[in-house]
Amino acid sequence: MATPPPPAAAAAVTLGGKGVALTPAAVYALSLGLADPVIDPSALQRLSSRAASPEETPKSLRDLALAPHESRAAAAVLLNKLLLTAADSSSAQVTAATANGLAGSLDLAAAQPPASGDEASIAAASAPVAVALAAVIDCCAAPLVSIADAVAALSCEAARGDVVAFDVPASGDGLSVKDEADVAADVRTLLLASKLVGSGGDGASGAFFTKVPAVNGAFREAVRALHKRVRVELNAPVKLGKRDADETGEGKEEALMVVASQLARSLHAMCKLSVARASFCAGSIADAELREKLAGGINVDDLKGMFDKLMIDSDAVSFLRRVYGHLLKFRDFLAWEAAVAMVVIEMDESIEKPQSSGENGAGSSMEKPRAGGGKVKGDRKSKKKTLGKGTSAVLALLRDHVTDGKVVIPSVDPALVADWGIELLLLFDPKCPKLEPLVKKIKEIVESNEVGRLPKIPKGTRDFGREQMAIRERAFAIITGVFKMHGGVALDTPVFELRETLMGKYGEDSKLIYDLADQGGELCSLRYDLTVPFARYVAMNNISAIKRYQIAKVYRRDNPSKGRYREFYQCDFDIAGVYEPMEPDFEVIKVLTELLDKLDIGMYEVKLNHRKLLDGMLEICGVPAEKFRTVCSSIDKLDKLTFEEVKKELVEEKGLSNETADSIGSLVKTKGPPLEVLLELRKEGSKFMQNEGSVVALNELEILFRALEKANAIDRISFDLSLARGLDYYTGVIYEAVFKGATQVGSIAAGGRYDKLVGMFSNKQVPAVGVSLGIERVFAIMEQQEKEKNEVVRATETEVLVSILGKDLILAAELVNELWSAEIKAEFKLTTRMANHIKYATQTGIPWMVLVGESEIREGKVKLKNIKANQEEEVRREDFVQVLKQRLSNP
Repeated sequence: MATPPPPAAAAAVTLGGKGVALTPAAVYALSLGLADPVIDPSALQRLSSRAASPEETPKSLRDLALAPHESRAAAAVLLNKLLLTAADSSSAQVTAATANGLAGSLDLAAAQPPASGDEASIAAASAPVAVALAAVIDCCAAPLVSIADAVAALSCEAARGDVVAFDVPASGDGLSVKDEADVAADVRTLLLASKLVGSGGDGASGAFFTKVPAVNGAFREAVRALHKRVRVELNAPVKLGKRDADETGEGKEEALMVVASQLARSLHAMCKLSVARASFCAGSIADAELREKLAGGINVDDLKGMFDKLMIDSDAVSFLRRVYGHLLKFRDFLAWEAAVAMVVIEMDESIEKPQSSGENGAGSSMEKPRAGGGKVKGDRKSKKKTLGKGTSAVLALLRDHVTDGKVVIPSVDPALVADWGIELLLLFDPKCPKLEPLVKKIKEIVESNEVGRLPKIPKGTRDFGREQMAIRERAFAIITGVFKMHGGVALDTPVFELRETLMGKYGEDSKLIYDLADQGGELCSLRYDLTVPFARYVAMNNISAIKRYQIAKVYRRDNPSKGRYREFYQCDFDIAGVYEPMEPDFEVIKVLTELLDKLDIGMYEVKLNHRKLLDGMLEICGVPAEKFRTVCSSIDKLDKLTFEEVKKELVEEKGLSNETADSIGSLVKTKGPPLEVLLELRKEGSKFMQNEGSVVALNELEILFRALEKANAIDRISFDLSLARGLDYYTGVIYEAVFKGATQVGSIAAGGRYDKLVGMFSNKQVPAVGVSLGIERVFAIMEQQEKEKNEVVRATETEVLVSILGKDLILAAELVNELWSAEIKAEFKLTTRMANHIKYATQTGIPWMVLVGESEIREGKVKLKNIKANQEEEVRREDFVQVLKQRLSNP
């Protein structure tokens, strides 16, 4: 083994400087004395020079028996918190004496007792010991994320596992776990070009590798969650005077325990999987003594009861210490698994070993030198199996470390394997200067080999192929045609708005707004819908009346699922301005029914209600006015949940009594043909006729229903008192279209009247009403219909294919240009094989071909072929354009 280098001078960690953040790695280095704290001069100037007035040590920091490294880490965290808080609040009394004392000794006892009340509050609220322990855990766990994947890939090579275990495709509709898919993709990239995996294994190894994506993915997620929390706790100043400091500190400790427990669970699973893989790989060794040594090199009994002890209810410091112990145990197992995999690969003479990074660039480290340095005849043609590009590079890196770059490894024995395990264990410790370069190299290997790795798209988004786009373009043409027929003018608005424009308009759905990072001094968000931007446009431009349509994408930070996406199109039609009662409402609903009829998607139903009638119903049932909107958001879920589930939400979350919830339940069941339900609600003795808002709504609905009846649209409407529409800005008629066919897509369109939305952006109230077509769900129906027809969907509108039976581009350019000039949609193809021309025209649905071969060129003719009729005719070269125009106009 190589002689360890002499210890380098301790590095400096600057604290309190502007733009400087304390990292978990810095806390770890400070805890071990590998670095010393230095207070930024500007931070010292902000500290108080007043005489100390000692306060009582916070109870959370009293009677703590801390190891030296724990005390140093906690002192560093507390010192940083003191400096941050002093910078954040000019009135905070943080004394220079306390700060300098901590920086000088880096011992938590140096800050006790606190020199001021503010220092005591900061010490209590920041929970420095728990945060320091969590930072150390974070520092030690983070590099193991990449190393664990690399070691799993090495074990897969050693066990000749099946690479199918890592077929975990990423899904854009939220039906896959991102971290799980990322692990699978990274391991596949490491195994790229391997001739071992999935090539002759007996399948017994499958169980040890199919779990890797899920278990390692959970580990990634847990490490990231802890890191996110630790980063905040290390660098957020304490807000003095806002709340009780002790309770704040306890809250931070509990939060850290929550995320650390998630990490502990994932560590336990990682330990068990690592032990299982190492034992399985060891089973392939022929040498019984070595096999027994490899299989028994890790004490599996250590895992028994370890997790149960870990989860015993205790204080945060004890709990985090146990999590750290679990992490160190996992590091032991991971180092041993890597050593076992390396031994199995090195001893297998059928595997071609990667070149060492030694100065001679020698080949296999297990090869014995040939006499005279020559090669045995036939070596060059030996058919050895190769490792993956990534695993080969990882193996070379680890082997160079454990052998100190030696070219030839002596015979492998138990003692040598034990040395390898120890060397790798030391390598995986953050205090080893080689760890960071190793992790960086593994990431570079994965990134450099990504040529064999399929890219992904974000969750909740989709790509659309040519057949899908053909269906979409046809639908957009129909929709635009209906909008224009009703006098709509096209508008467009930015894909993102100022955040203040969108907030407060969507009720509980505001949490789904996508916020953007501040890139230019303005807080912006992606648009949630097209209605609020339209209202903002009307207000900005002082418009009194407009009839507009817009087809564009909107964005929602929702949980993706089947039929629910984060990016999708909406098709909106709105009428703003003062009109006769129900005049624009009637036309918008008529537009909706015309759209769905012309799109020919099948049976649908438009559920309709009135917000004033809904409010009247809630008032009749005894719901307080301030709860109308939040109760509406619950009622709006009745199309997805049973009333019992909604009632539970109304009572337990919204605070209604059981009697009030039952009253609502009895009324929301009212639905049916519009005029019949209207008559029922207006009959003598009806409670709705005793409510002022309900009477106004019922009078408006009678006008609307009579108009829809005359326009032959009433049969599509269902008057439904359960329809609530959760958005806050609706004020009058509301409606929602639901598809009634076999394809389950839910709501396909919705809208309503919003008389006060424009006024939220200006002093001028402009009433408005609109409808939004959920085109993505309509597309799903249309695509399913095309599949059922079993017909080829034409992705192009090409009418003619100019087929040159040769490679004469100049002739093709001349002929196709004549067709283009005549405004005939045409393509051209150059190939000597007639079958290729016919196949392309048939697959793409091109109805006509212009065939030109040597005989046609000699005779000054072209051959026209009708694909569908399978008929051909020869025409003169100078007449073919005119003849084709006639044929196309009379199909």
